[in-house]
Amino acid sequence: MSDPNPYADDSYKWGPSQQPGTPPGAPNGQGYGYPAGGNPVYGYPQPLSGPPAQPPGYGYPSQPTQGYGYPGAAPTGGGTPVLSIGDITVMSDSIVTPSGTLPLRGAVWTATDMSRTEEKIPPVAIVLAIVFALACLIGLLFLLMKQKQTTGFVQVTVTSGGRHHSTMIPAGHPDTFAMVMSQVNTARSMSV
Repeated sequence: MSDPNPYADDSYKWGPSQQPGTPPGAPNGQGYGYPAGGNPVYGYPQPLSGPPAQPPGYGYPSQPTQGYGYPGAAPTGGGTPVLSIGDITVMSDSIVTPSGTLPLRGAVWTATDMSRTEEKIPPVAIVLAIVFALACLIGLLFLLMKQKQTTGFVQVTVTSGGRHHSTMIPAGHPDTFAMVMSQVNTARSMSV
C-alpha cells in the first residue's frame, strides 16, 4: 500500500494534456497568477533597481494645501457657536450636524425622554441589615436605604430645510431631561 491510489493508472485523462510530474503552466511558459504580458503590475513583486520610487503626494506634503484640517476649511455658513446639544451645534445663523448644515430659521425641534429612574435597596444595606438583625432588631432600619439609578437616553430631533437629524444624549441622572429641554427651548426661540 505504498501507492497513494492503487486503482489509478499513470495516464492523465482529464483537462489539458501535460507530461506527468510537471506542474501546469500558462501557454507562454509563465506560471499561473502572473500577468499575460510578463510585465509585473500592481500587486505583483517587482525587481528592485535602486531606491523605491514614491508616487507624487505620498507621505507628508511639502506645502500644506487648504482643506480638511488646515486653515481655510472652516464652515462657510459663518456665525458663532451658541449652544451644543449632543452632536448638534447651533450657530447664530445655522445648525451644524454631522450630516450637513441646516438653516436655523424655521427649524422644528423635538425632545423625547426615553430614560427611566429605578429606586432599589443597595446590596450593602442588605448585608448590614442581616449582620445587625442578629445582634438587635435595629439592623432592619438599614433596609430603608434607597439608591436611585437613571438609565436611558434623551432623543433630540431637528428638522429644517427638508432635512432631518436626530441625536441621543445619555441620561445620567433624573434632571437630564430638564437640562436638555432648556437647551432645546433656547434653540426653539432662536429658530423663530
